[in-house]
Amino acid sequence: MIPIKIKVEKENLFIVWNDELASTIKLTYLRDECPCAGCKGETILFRNYRPPKLTMAHPEMYKIKAIEMVGEYAIKISWKDEHTTGIYTWDYLKQLEKDQETNNRQNYKPLL
Repeated sequence: MIPIKIKVEKENLFIVWNDELASTIKLTYLRDECPCAGCKGETILFRNYRPPKLTMAHPEMYKIKAIEMVGEYAIKISWKDEHTTGIYTWDYLKQLEKDQETNNRQNYKPLL
């Protein structure tokens, strides 16, 4: 499963996969579920570090400035509020598409 087309349409990310199926993910959900350590936290030496919750949303945080390929397995999204550290794998994008209907938040369990 590899995307053959990725584009932003209004408030959605639209992806056409090589199996000819298409995915549509809302930009707000995509940003809120950014997988980077700054957004979701990380586990280092048996300790979990969670970032503080956002107290205010910036209007530019849900607008995409650029999308770059990361190898053959993911994309890196640069948001207009200068957030650029999220790498979204193909599997993760498929999972987000599935979970957005129920607004399910990704559960980042400790690595150990």
